[in-house]
Amino acid sequence: MSETKPPETHHDEVELVAEDDSIIGRAFKTSLIAIALLGLALCLVVWVFTRQDAESAPTEAHIAPPRFVDTPVKPPRVTFTDVTAASGIDFVHENGAVGDKLMPEAMGSGCAFIDYDADGNQDILLVNGTHWPENAPTAESPPTAALYRNDGTGHYTDVTAGSGLDVSLYGTGVAIGDYDNDGRVDVFISAVGANHLFRNITPDRTPRAGAATADSPPAKFVDVTPRAGVAGGSDAWSSSAAFIDYNNDSHLDLFVGNYIQWSRRIDFEVDYRLVGVGRAYGPPMNFQGTFPYLYRNNGDGTFTDVSADAGVQVRNPATGTPVAKSLGIAPVDVDRDGWIDLLVANDTVANFLFHNQGDGTFKESAALLGLAFDRAGNATGGMGADAGYYRKDDALGVFIGNFANEMTSAYVTQQDPTLYADESITEGIGGPSRLMLTFGLFFFDYDLDGRLDLFQANGHLEQEINVVQSSQHYEQPPQLFWNAGPDHARRFVPVADGGEPNDLLNPLVGRAAAYADIDADGDLDILVTQAGRRAVLLRNDQSTGHHWVRLTLVGRACNRDAIGALIECHVGDTPVRRRVMPTRSYLSQVELPVTVGLGSLSIVPPLTITWPDGSTQTLTDLPVDQPHAVHQSADSRGP
Repeated sequence: MSETKPPETHHDEVELVAEDDSIIGRAFKTSLIAIALLGLALCLVVWVFTRQDAESAPTEAHIAPPRFVDTPVKPPRVTFTDVTAASGIDFVHENGAVGDKLMPEAMGSGCAFIDYDADGNQDILLVNGTHWPENAPTAESPPTAALYRNDGTGHYTDVTAGSGLDVSLYGTGVAIGDYDNDGRVDVFISAVGANHLFRNITPDRTPRAGAATADSPPAKFVDVTPRAGVAGGSDAWSSSAAFIDYNNDSHLDLFVGNYIQWSRRIDFEVDYRLVGVGRAYGPPMNFQGTFPYLYRNNGDGTFTDVSADAGVQVRNPATGTPVAKSLGIAPVDVDRDGWIDLLVANDTVANFLFHNQGDGTFKESAALLGLAFDRAGNATGGMGADAGYYRKDDALGVFIGNFANEMTSAYVTQQDPTLYADESITEGIGGPSRLMLTFGLFFFDYDLDGRLDLFQANGHLEQEINVVQSSQHYEQPPQLFWNAGPDHARRFVPVADGGEPNDLLNPLVGRAAAYADIDADGDLDILVTQAGRRAVLLRNDQSTGHHWVRLTLVGRACNRDAIGALIECHVGDTPVRRRVMPTRSYLSQVELPVTVGLGSLSIVPPLTITWPDGSTQTLTDLPVDQPHAVHQSADSRGP
């Protein structure tokens, strides 16, 4: 530290004496008086001109800023009824747990609504785990996935036996899509270990003699994994998967997320424990990350792994090791350029947004767009994900369910449509979702008013969590948020117990979740899986009187399922946009048909379909409150 020196004295400085001080003092006082008089005159001039401007200015110049309605609003009365047993669903998830606390046991398995026999009714596929080889009982058949056929009224029959889907594996997620464009939807099941692709070869329905209806043929699938080339690594742990046409060649490609590099040995070496409990299911921080798979459909029943060349393998820049710990996938066209992008929800590391470049490659852009981290800049425990246009404007919302004590992420586009900000708190989701551990999550219009609402399936990993965290419980109630519209300070309003029976609010160990209209009444019902417990089917018994229209799209120049197509219309002054995209939530698939709620409208407004190949088609004069199969027209206009 340098020493401070006194200032130097210059030889030309003049020492002031007392007489000089008095002269300066008189001059200073004179100057102050002059300055004060000048300031007074200036203030008088400013006041005169300001008064004249104020008198001449119109009173409309002072307009109060717009105000939101902050009075409490009540969601419409809608009851969901647990019809699991009454409908014939008796599935119990097998996770292989015997006390070793292995991570896959806590993560659950997926579910899908699938019209496997093309009769227009939504059947159900429930993915299952199995026993670990070290603990497998020898006196019973190993558990398998379960396929249930819907008779059209919401009553189901187990048709698993002999279907080809009755294969024992430690299943995790599921993807549904007609990868060979033959008119039958196929099934991909991800797993801990090798994944499986099942081609649907169910025979066409045949008319019965003297009957107006047709016989329902037995379900039949064949495992084509070896030829297709989509098994992945035998030591991998795959999670959510999606059929998408990423290169717009009319063939459905396959994207598969992978969670962590896991084995029984590694799990015991990590040895996660809770104080007072002992060995427990732990977070994935001490496990290495992975790469996802991207398989390009060759159009001949085979796929090519293009993961490395396509740009979906993200490495840690410091170590070169894989980063992804993927659980949820939301295929979405973030910039509406006609090319499907991929939002990947990662657990404890940054989320990914693989931005489709339109040339067969992707660019990871989540941090650039504001989708990688929460509002504090932290990575979250991302689980399920979905995307949708839930506002009255053009804003796109990308929502991700997170771990306990982390709010659900609600990323919404800003004035620049390629930039996102987390608006969980301001949209009304943040506070109610903070304590919950959310797995399945999706947008849907449960009251058919034309606005997208939000459902979350919740449940903790650890049965004894309440011992160490009094605010946490293993079983947690699902959450339904009603979209109150743009005029309210909090757009999403939690649907609470109104004193009436509502099985929706019963606590569950919730994992996967999907929706479909199971009983052809127009509204959307909910299916939730539990870890190591029974699946739950919740029938929507809404009686709002709202109208609807239901569309099943059939592609001609694009993939036959029309996955990626966008349906648009106006319900009153509210724009409605719905994308054909069954991959939503967590490890799950919703129905392929799209339901558009019309509210009090008794006629269907003109609907515009933008097909995946960029062509458009307008539908008019459709009957209301009915399902419609819409085939891509030969004269649909190209882009």
